[in-house]
Amino acid sequence: MKDKTAIYPGTFDPITMGHIDIIQRAVRVFPRLIIAVAHNPGKAPLFSVEERIEMILQSLEPLGLRDLEIESFSSLLIEFAKWKGAAAIIRGLRAVSDFEYEFQMALINRKLDDSVETLFMMPSEQYTYLSSRIVKEIAYYGGNIECLVTPPVVKKLREKFARGT
Repeated sequence: MKDKTAIYPGTFDPITMGHIDIIQRAVRVFPRLIIAVAHNPGKAPLFSVEERIEMILQSLEPLGLRDLEIESFSSLLIEFAKWKGAAAIIRGLRAVSDFEYEFQMALINRKLDDSVETLFMMPSEQYTYLSSRIVKEIAYYGGNIECLVTPPVVKKLREKFARGT
């Protein structure tokens, strides 16, 4: 794996401690990791792609991770992975409920191009329940999210919901 690139795709709306946990695990395995922020208008993201990238940068900066890139994409994931020369796509699995969808996506990506492998990574146990959707819902109702996301994300969520958008 010493010369391999991996893609960690997602909407990251917003990035959570669970995402960061997977990123930290992936950089130990792959010398080059690209965090691929999906435009994905079908999910109706709360934050723009630019805001999501900014939160990722601010959240990861204190960790001093090397050989890490952050890019957005609006194509098929497998096409983006091929374009970047990736050997693997990293997907996080929190629970059995994630598996069916992720398995289906891995198989279709393999059908489209079998030169890119999908690797599933489990987050630390304390993040198995965590999702961006849950974080947004808690933040919307004014709940404490400080143990779920980084301070820059807490700030952006508070700003967003203070404006009522």
